[in-house]
Amino acid sequence: MTTPTSGLKPAMRPARPEFSSGPCAKRPGWSPQNLQNAVLGRSHRSKPGKMRLQEAIDRTRRVLDVPDDYLIGIVPGSDTGAVEMAMWSMLGPRPIQMLAFESFGKDWVTDVVKQLKLPAEVLEAPYGALPDLSRVNPDADLVFTWNGTTSGVRVPNADFISADRAGIVICDATSAAFAQALEWNKLDVVTFSWQKALGGEGAHGVLILSPRAVERLESYTPAWPMPKLFRMTKAGKVTRDLFEGATINTPSMLCVEDAIDALKWAEEIGGLSAMQGRADSNLAVLADWVAKTGWVDFLAESAATRSNTSVCLKVVAPEVIALSDADQADFAKKLAALLDKEGVALDVGGYRDAPPGLRIWCGATVDTSDVEALTPWLDWAFAQLASDLTPA
Repeated sequence: MTTPTSGLKPAMRPARPEFSSGPCAKRPGWSPQNLQNAVLGRSHRSKPGKMRLQEAIDRTRRVLDVPDDYLIGIVPGSDTGAVEMAMWSMLGPRPIQMLAFESFGKDWVTDVVKQLKLPAEVLEAPYGALPDLSRVNPDADLVFTWNGTTSGVRVPNADFISADRAGIVICDATSAAFAQALEWNKLDVVTFSWQKALGGEGAHGVLILSPRAVERLESYTPAWPMPKLFRMTKAGKVTRDLFEGATINTPSMLCVEDAIDALKWAEEIGGLSAMQGRADSNLAVLADWVAKTGWVDFLAESAATRSNTSVCLKVVAPEVIALSDADQADFAKKLAALLDKEGVALDVGGYRDAPPGLRIWCGATVDTSDVEALTPWLDWAFAQLASDLTPA
């Protein structure tokens, strides 16, 4: 293992330094000119508007290989809105289990326990690890994040979910969709937002429902008032047009067009397997670099549960570990700020509630060549800051 000492700046720079974990890098070759077919200045309920919304749904189904009998809807509030629509509408009739191993999973616990005031068993794990998945109860409803956006930890597969479950499974897949293999037969509600792996714009969520989820919606009426933005049923039946190009509220047709553009690109490069392959290649570059670098390590404890999208790194250099927690956090912020100042890695600071470190998005819209160009800059930036910690 090596620790950098050179003060010389690397010769190569990432062509696209956008490594933010949301909104994420636009797809390669993106241009505003790609959005000229957007239905602007017209109602989203017009025939052209509904056709574009339906096209976004149809392309999502094809790229993600969503089963034909699952419903796909475009909803307000990004991934958060989609998750909360599902929880507010479906939870209550059965016991509830929740997996909390990063900040968003903990947010869903707050929603269920403190806002809906439902009893729930919370299976927790610290940042970098997964809860004990063997404790998942097939008789209970389950809420979990497939990939921890703020921890860089993902479930390796859906083996812990029973195919013969009685409960429904609500899966927040916002930083897993299009990069990891979702097992549809084990998932009843799947949510994501365009701003993650598609490199789309914020504010819109996608909600995917299995037949079991539809049955829950049509057989159960929650005891609490339901805001309009969460209502998916009318007279005891799922409002089907919400999943056929209609929406609960007004979407941005510019954002819809942008999502269509990204989905077209995904199909052109080879679909889901190609997108997963690009993310895997990006992670492999960082894994090779971490393996030979002494000052850094993955936050994820196990390679089997390491994210290939929201890759979280921690500084393990002795001179940094010796600092107080506050000073370690300050060091990590300075590291991200220096990379930003040089224009080689934008928005790569760790999430505010996570352990101090860096978070580098490696989803499919990021080019592997840019990850390769980034790693010498990571070494350079660390060397600049670490030199101030080492006595002359």
